[in-house]
Amino acid sequence: MTDRTAIRAEAEAIAAAFRAAGAVPVEADLLQPAGTLLDLYGEDIRARAYITQDPDWGEMMLRPDFTVPVVQMHMESGAAPARYTYLGEVFRVPPAGSGRPREYLQAGFELFDGDRSAEADAEVFALFSRILAPLKLEPVTGDMGILIAAVDGLATTERRKRALRRHLWRPRRFRALFDRFAGRTEPPAPRRAMLAAMAEKGADAMLDKAGPEIGQRSAADVRTRLMALAEDAGSPPIPPAQAEVLDAVLSLRETLPNALTALRDICVDMPGIAPAVDGLGRRMAALEAAGIDPATLPFEASYGRTNMEYYDGFVFGFVAPGRPDLPPVATGGRYDALTRILGRGTSVPAVGGVIRPEIVARLKEGAA
Repeated sequence: MTDRTAIRAEAEAIAAAFRAAGAVPVEADLLQPAGTLLDLYGEDIRARAYITQDPDWGEMMLRPDFTVPVVQMHMESGAAPARYTYLGEVFRVPPAGSGRPREYLQAGFELFDGDRSAEADAEVFALFSRILAPLKLEPVTGDMGILIAAVDGLATTERRKRALRRHLWRPRRFRALFDRFAGRTEPPAPRRAMLAAMAEKGADAMLDKAGPEIGQRSAADVRTRLMALAEDAGSPPIPPAQAEVLDAVLSLRETLPNALTALRDICVDMPGIAPAVDGLGRRMAALEAAGIDPATLPFEASYGRTNMEYYDGFVFGFVAPGRPDLPPVATGGRYDALTRILGRGTSVPAVGGVIRPEIVARLKEGAA
C-alpha cells in the first residue's frame, strides 16, 4: 500500500501546479444535499454514493465529487470568469470485489471562461498533460457534444430523443433503446402484452382493474404513461440510413486529425452534427497552438459514456499503459449544461478536470 505521506506530497505538488496556473483554492462541504445530485443524475447515483439522513437537512451524501459544489458556488457568486482549484477526499461505493478504495483524494482544476471555449479546452488539457508528463501516460479524448447533436438530429419523436439523451451515459440501456427505436428489436414481452391489452380494452379499462392507488403515482399519472407508451409504439422507426450513421459515430476511434476528417464526411449524411464538428476543429487548432501535437491524440467518440455524466462537450482522460487494474489517473471535460442547471437558467461555459494523487504516487513507487 502506498504511504499516505507520499500520496499527500503528490497531492500538494499537483495543487501547487494548479495554483501556479492562476487557480484560486476553494473548499466544499464534506456532506452535500442528496437532492441536488439525485436531480442531476437520477436514482442511479444511490448505488455509487454514501447516503445519510440529517434531522434538519434531510438526505445528505458524503461528497462524491467536487465539481457540482464548485459550480454552485461559482454561479451564486456572479458567474464572472474565474479559475479554481481544490484538494480533498471524495467518497464512492466501489464495484463489488474490485478492491478499489472507498475514499480517496481528488485534486482538481476548474476554468470558467465564456469567450474562448476551444482555447480553454486546450489550456486545461495542456496543463494536465504537463503535470502528468513524467508518468508517460496514454491520453484519450472525445466529445460528448457530437453524440448529443447526433441524437438530436435523428428523425424520430422528441420523446424518443429525450430517452436516448437521458441514457447516453448508460451505454447498455442506450443501445437497447436505440435498437428498439430503430426497429431492430421488439419491446420486452411484458410491454408487448400490455400494449396488446390496451389496444383491445383501452387504458381506462386497464386502470379500473388495477385496484386502489398505492405509492406516489396517481391513476392520472399511470394513464398518461400508458398513453405515452401506446403513442411510442405507433411511431415509425428511425430510418435505417440514420441508424447506420449513428452507429458509425458511436464506433469511431481514430487519431484526432483522422477522426475530424471522418466526422466531416459523416456531416454529409447527418448535417445536425456540423456545428459540434466545427467546434472539434477549432479545439484541434487550439491544442496545436498550446504545444500539443493533435496527431498524437487518440479520439474515441464514445469516450466518457460510463463515468462522465455531467460532461456535454470535450472529454479527456489519462491512463497508465499496461495497467488495466488502475482507474484513470486523470479525467476531465466541458460541462456547460451543468452550469445552466445549477445557475437556474444562467449558463457559463466551463471546463475542468481532476487528478487522483494516490494513483500518481503508486505509479512513481512502481517505477522507483
